[in-house]
Amino acid sequence: MTYRAPAVRSSSTVVGVVGRRRLGLAPYVLLGFLAALAVAAPALSQGPISAKRAEAQRVFAEVQQLDTNLGNADERVNLANLRLAGVQRDLAVNKRELGVAKRNLVQSQKAIAQRLVTLYTSPQDSTLEVILGASSLNDLLTQVDTQNRISSLDTEVLSQVNTFRGAVKRHELALVQARVAARRLVAERAAERRSIAAQLGERRRLLSSIQGQIATLEAEQQALQAQLERQARARMFEAQASVQQNFSGSTVGAFASTPEGASVIPPSGYSGVVGVAMSYLGTPYVWGGASPAGFDCSGLVMFAYQAVGVSLPHSSYAMWNYGVPVPEDQLEPGDLVFFNGLGHVGLYIGGGDYIEAPHTGANVQVSSLASDMNSYVGARRIL
Repeated sequence: MTYRAPAVRSSSTVVGVVGRRRLGLAPYVLLGFLAALAVAAPALSQGPISAKRAEAQRVFAEVQQLDTNLGNADERVNLANLRLAGVQRDLAVNKRELGVAKRNLVQSQKAIAQRLVTLYTSPQDSTLEVILGASSLNDLLTQVDTQNRISSLDTEVLSQVNTFRGAVKRHELALVQARVAARRLVAERAAERRSIAAQLGERRRLLSSIQGQIATLEAEQQALQAQLERQARARMFEAQASVQQNFSGSTVGAFASTPEGASVIPPSGYSGVVGVAMSYLGTPYVWGGASPAGFDCSGLVMFAYQAVGVSLPHSSYAMWNYGVPVPEDQLEPGDLVFFNGLGHVGLYIGGGDYIEAPHTGANVQVSSLASDMNSYVGARRIL
């Protein structure tokens, strides 16, 4: 509720809206604000840092995928080596089999040669002698048949040995070709692994570089936040002196008028909400959050005003309907500043800066109004 001043002390005096209750609370609220400033931890600006963190997250995902690919490549190399080892074992077995075949062939050839020698050197080897020496026709036929069978068997054995040796040689040729293919496969798999390992090394170096850039940006933003907070403290001391001076020469009322009849906006009586908000610098952004566990933009403003006994809705759009409009050149600590078509709200802290809970992945931080004027909508002062 507001009151209109019954009289104006002088035409040059600008009278603000400050009730006697507010006069009593103002010094304590301001002290609370200054104490909060003293202990507030610096928050990080999340613009470039968020972009770098997103890039680092992407590269880290690539590193993880390359790690997986490298493991798969290792296993493919292992499989190729197993195949090559199998071919080598088969070649060794085939070599032994070929040795056996050669020995068998030599032995068979020797046995056949010995039989031939025996056949032609034996007293019974002559066909005439066999005929003349036969005791009967059956005996003759038996001896001739036996010699023919032995000769046929020797020929068959020799043929089988030669066939086996030929098969072993053909198998050896196939295995040699398989060994060439297996060695080629091992080389291809090893080259694939080297390529993946090289990519992985490059991605890891890039990730390390990005993390270093993030650390540098964080250090720079911490220094900037510290500077912004020092400036905010200095401005609040100046504001305290100005407020006390205005209190001493003011009449309690809602509006003051100049002789020309122009009205001025009542000064803010809730600059202490800035101290409340500043005490939560570094608190993470949480969608729908309105507590020290996490804030969204309107949740931070609502929480700060709730701490000084003022109830505001948890919606930046709805907050626009509260208080009175404030021109940019008359902003005071505690004013609500709106951006992005009323989709974002913060608390003005003076000196062109405001405090906000910006977006997911960011923390409560101090920001420059000048740097965000492209999306600035306007301001409201809670009375």
